[in-house]
Amino acid sequence: MAQQAGRLAGKAAFITGAGGGLGEAIAKAMADEGANVGLLDYNGELVETAASNIPEGRGTPYTVDVSDRLAVKAAIDDFAERQGGLNILVNNAVSFNYGTLPDMAEDVVDHMLDVGLKGVFWSLQAATPHLIASKGGSIINLSSIAVSFAIKNAGIYTSIKGAIDALTRQQAGELGEYGITVNALAPGSVVTPGASSVISAESWKDRAASTMLKRLATPEEIAAAAVFLASDDARSITGVTLKIDAGVTIAGV
Repeated sequence: MAQQAGRLAGKAAFITGAGGGLGEAIAKAMADEGANVGLLDYNGELVETAASNIPEGRGTPYTVDVSDRLAVKAAIDDFAERQGGLNILVNNAVSFNYGTLPDMAEDVVDHMLDVGLKGVFWSLQAATPHLIASKGGSIINLSSIAVSFAIKNAGIYTSIKGAIDALTRQQAGELGEYGITVNALAPGSVVTPGASSVISAESWKDRAASTMLKRLATPEEIAAAAVFLASDDARSITGVTLKIDAGVTIAGV
């Protein structure tokens, strides 16, 4: 295998929810910067395809439901063993479902919590010992600007992302002594297959019009921010939630 160049050269990165959308974009961007990447997703066909698109065989797919604690640990342990360690964890997996709080069925709420919050716990539990053993590293959690707004029909989703913000700060404080940075990315509206399953084309246009820049961030732009936070350029940044939203949260009325 050829020696890789780039800001993440020689590093091993593990990304959840990497079968498509933001997770796949982040995996590709990190690989482009020299990292070997582990891609986890519950959809085997998608994650196998995403991994096959990583050049030079540097993508390793794992067909795992992130809510399965033992399976997540097994996947991360396997990847770390293959790579001789772990340097980067990206918690991206999420389950979208919108509705008024009184109408949210218990099984839907449980699934959203299992994937979007407990899945983060399980990934952190599995990855942290490897990051400590590597004498430092980076954890990047995917939050959302939904935390900053009162978004209709998003009570469960907003609660999960608010918890991610709080957990990011808490873990930054807890893991800093090991040289591990913990940050979050809070994208605005980003057109991805998952988001498009619950957001109409007309709504995408309205969302773009509501931003200061009159455009939406792309998956590649979110991925570029993840690469930055995982790189040595961001080694003094921790406990931060970075908004990438084309200015929608400062647009006012």
